[in-house]
Amino acid sequence: MRPKKTRWVKCDPSERFFKPHTKSKDSTDAIVLTLDEFEAIRLLDYEGLSQSQTSQKMHVHRSTVSRIAAVGRKKIIQALVEIKALKIEGGCCKEI
Repeated sequence: MRPKKTRWVKCDPSERFFKPHTKSKDSTDAIVLTLDEFEAIRLLDYEGLSQSQTSQKMHVHRSTVSRIAAVGRKKIIQALVEIKALKIEGGCCKEI
């Protein structure tokens, strides 16, 4: 298997943990959104950059950005639909 290339991220989302406010006492497992998934979604959706611009900032190929963002968006939707906590951490990243 080919090793993952280091992705460059600008923001450090330390201490970012989102937990739904429910009356249920059930403990829910957190869904982990990696730093590179967070950064790709931030640049594409929040900053409004193109996939090409995002790939340049993250130092990866454009198709990699597309794949990373798709996985990240799915995790965010899963957390919302399944009423689970969302934790942002990990991934193979380097802060710029």
